[in-house]
Amino acid sequence: MNYECEKSTQEEQEYIDDRLGDYNLKQVPATQQPLVVKINYCIKEKGKVIAGINSAMYMWNILYTHILFVEEEYRKQNLGSMLIEKVESEAIKLGAKLAHLDTFDFQAKDFYLKQGYEVFGVLEDCPEGHKRYYLKKHLI
Repeated sequence: MNYECEKSTQEEQEYIDDRLGDYNLKQVPATQQPLVVKINYCIKEKGKVIAGINSAMYMWNILYTHILFVEEEYRKQNLGSMLIEKVESEAIKLGAKLAHLDTFDFQAKDFYLKQGYEVFGVLEDCPEGHKRYYLKKHLI
C-alpha cells in the first residue's frame, strides 16, 4: 500500500466535511433546510463594530454559538445579553430547541451561566493550567 499523508487544500477540506455530513445524515435525517443557517449579528457605534456574535443552526435544529465578543470598554452594558437573546430568539423561530457553545475559564463562563446555560463538560489543561467549558441550554 502506498498511502500518502499531505496537507489538505481548501477544496479537500470541504470534501471531507461533506463526506462526514453525508454519513451523519444517513444516521439521523436532517430536521431543517437548509442544513446550516448562519445567525450572526453585530452592534456598532458610529459605524465601528463594538460587539458581535457568530452562530449557526445546523442539521437538526441545534444552535451553536462559536464566537461572542464585546470590546472591553463596552462590557457590563448588556450587549452580550442582547446579542445572545437575539440569536436564540431567531433560532427558536426557526425551530431550534437546543443551544451549545464553549468558553475558557478566562473568558465568559459566568456570563453564560447567567444566560441559562449549564456546564456539561470540562476539558482540563486546555491550554495548560486552564479549563475549557462546554455549555448547553434547552431553548424551549
